[in-house]
Amino acid sequence: MKKLVASICLITSCGTSIKAEPLPTLPPYAGVYQPKGVDEIGLWQEDDEDERALRDSSVIIRDEKLTAYLKEVLCRTVGPERCESVRIYVLKESVFNASMSPNGTMRIFTGLLLRCRNEAELAAVLGHEFGHFEQRHTLKEFKKKRSATDALSWAAVLAAAASTYQGNSSYSDLRYSVYGELYRYNRDQEREADRLGVAYLNRSDLRPQAASEIWVNQMAEITVSSQAKGFKKPQFNKVAYTASHPPHLERAATMAALALPEGNSRDDGHIRYQNAIRPWLAQFLDDQIKVGDFGASEYIITSLAQSGWTSDLWHARGELFRLRGNPRDHVNAVDFYRAAIALDPLKAESYRGQGLSLMKTGQRAEAATAFNRFLELKPDSQDASMVKMLLQSLAEVKS
Repeated sequence: MKKLVASICLITSCGTSIKAEPLPTLPPYAGVYQPKGVDEIGLWQEDDEDERALRDSSVIIRDEKLTAYLKEVLCRTVGPERCESVRIYVLKESVFNASMSPNGTMRIFTGLLLRCRNEAELAAVLGHEFGHFEQRHTLKEFKKKRSATDALSWAAVLAAAASTYQGNSSYSDLRYSVYGELYRYNRDQEREADRLGVAYLNRSDLRPQAASEIWVNQMAEITVSSQAKGFKKPQFNKVAYTASHPPHLERAATMAALALPEGNSRDDGHIRYQNAIRPWLAQFLDDQIKVGDFGASEYIITSLAQSGWTSDLWHARGELFRLRGNPRDHVNAVDFYRAAIALDPLKAESYRGQGLSLMKTGQRAEAATAFNRFLELKPDSQDASMVKMLLQSLAEVKS
């Protein structure tokens, strides 16, 4: 995988794959925008209704500290005046995605937060989405796609989303699961938003080269996922979020060329970012593993571990291998859980997972020890009754 990332980075950094062009500039800030005309007023009214429903939805992560941090990153990227009226919602969905709708609602998916390595990478995506918002791309596309909200179009969008690389959406509300599909942009609009995203970063205090690096990592993840599934070539055009976007290599190379060279010495906010998402990392990893994409999940875990293996990362890797369930996977999972416990002896879930894998490898006495330790640490857990039944079965086999 290091060779893959290195080869991609070589393509994006050499500058020979794209035509040289001047660094992007930002349009003057026009102040708080109000909708004009029947089409735009109608679109905003629909968007206001969607936001009211979204605000009360169970898919939202209600963490004021996390939301405030994300708003801070956005404001540092696009400027305090531009970001003042933006409302941010974090959606529990393991997909690399974010979107911004005409009325100033920004949706950030937990899959994006899991995949970003630092503030600068996050800022690149948020700046891109804000670029769509500032250029009113949604209205332009809305006028072309008024029929997109009829029943047949909803069904078609859902069918397309269900066959993507990320897998089926877990949303209970159809409107949220296909929201990004309804407002997809054409490639020229995506390129314009890319340029604006880099322009925001160039003017910020964050490292603009991260705009290219996040796409390099996405290409690497998709390649690993494809290989794990037995595909000969990565299916970049099957990714829901990027299917209508410029080709990944073009995109990464263009962003690398547009980044202000002297900006490469700036801070990328790695430590601040890791501290901000740490309270949610275990949950984000668990949600990703449940998607069922072994290659992508393994890539994400090992990429995060480049900054140092933690108890959460070892535990997630144990869960990933245990759930795949090959005999060799359970042997590896036991070692991964053991590493998690070594870093955090009170991590009850790792004892439970270790016990389950030890049962599969026929180590019943060791499994019973692990289960008993889990019950000591979490006697009131929802899994306690299940673990007690397993202990009973182990005792019966022994007798």
